[in-house]
Amino acid sequence: LPLPEAARVELHAADAREWLESGPSDSADVVVADVFGGSRVPAHLTSVAYVRAAARVLRDGGVYLANLPDAAPFAFLRSQLATLGTVFEELVLIAEPGVLRGRRFGNAVLVAGHRPVDVATLTRFTAADAFPARVEHGAALREFIGGARAVRDEDAVPSPEPPDGAFGIG
Repeated sequence: LPLPEAARVELHAADAREWLESGPSDSADVVVADVFGGSRVPAHLTSVAYVRAAARVLRDGGVYLANLPDAAPFAFLRSQLATLGTVFEELVLIAEPGVLRGRRFGNAVLVAGHRPVDVATLTRFTAADAFPARVEHGAALREFIGGARAVRDEDAVPSPEPPDGAFGIG
């Protein structure tokens, strides 16, 4: 920041859920949820009601992206995928292979939308990145989600606390 004027990106300094609940419908092509209170995603940004608010502001064909932390056995990540699946037809998980193998705590990016995601292109780009990642989609992602349940407001909890040193802090 600051972004170039031509970027056509509008930033909103507000509580994410409050803004999404009151923001204009069908007004965004992409919603990026990279929201932390300290080192954790706040509980009120983890429920079906929050995801519905995010979906409401997306235009047809829009994409929701969330950066979320977790570690094996991935209870938080699985519940977030189940939560997104109550609203969006398409789900993709992107994470560093060591995180997905349960070797360490780390972040994953969840991609959700109502239209198919170009998984082949996404897989090529993430594999060739300076920090290569793995892409999970379809049957493999459904297996990863397993029996996880969507999160209701009354059951919402913040993301797990990262262990000391997880992100070079502590």
